[in-house]
Amino acid sequence: MKERNEVVLVDMADRVKGREDKMEAHVRGFLHRAFSVFIFRGDRILLQRRAVSKYHCGGLWTNTCCSHPGLGEDIEEAARERLYREMGIRADRLEEIHAFVYRAEFPNGLIEYEYDHVFVGESGDEPVPHPCEVEDWRWIRIEDLMKEVEEQPELFTPWFITALKPVADYLRLSC
Repeated sequence: MKERNEVVLVDMADRVKGREDKMEAHVRGFLHRAFSVFIFRGDRILLQRRAVSKYHCGGLWTNTCCSHPGLGEDIEEAARERLYREMGIRADRLEEIHAFVYRAEFPNGLIEYEYDHVFVGESGDEPVPHPCEVEDWRWIRIEDLMKEVEEQPELFTPWFITALKPVADYLRLSC
């Protein structure tokens, strides 16, 4: 998977409106399509700490991987490819469980305004993360993670905090 230099612009119903340069979309705060992947093994979730060099939220903990699909690209396929690119793992299964819109402004002036498709999956692979993308990684029990997020939300990305409760609810219902 090549690095995305463009994002797919969408409306509030996730209908395609066009495309835009990725950085321009984040400077101007255009709503665009994204995905977030949460990988589990038993009762543990795989987190990554974003590389400090990332264009926003560097050094913060977040879900297993996230990115933007290309125009006309299948979102699940893009999620699978990005999971392998960022974390060096493949999902045994991947399922979209939720989607939401969020907007966050960052100290560097960038604006994240995304229609985020949330996927969950399982993997038996051990991560081999890409060093330009991932600073660190860890497996953590969902109950411990929920407590950490409640006590220290500043250590996590804003989209992760928004997506976590529906993911935790889904896991409780599917057990």
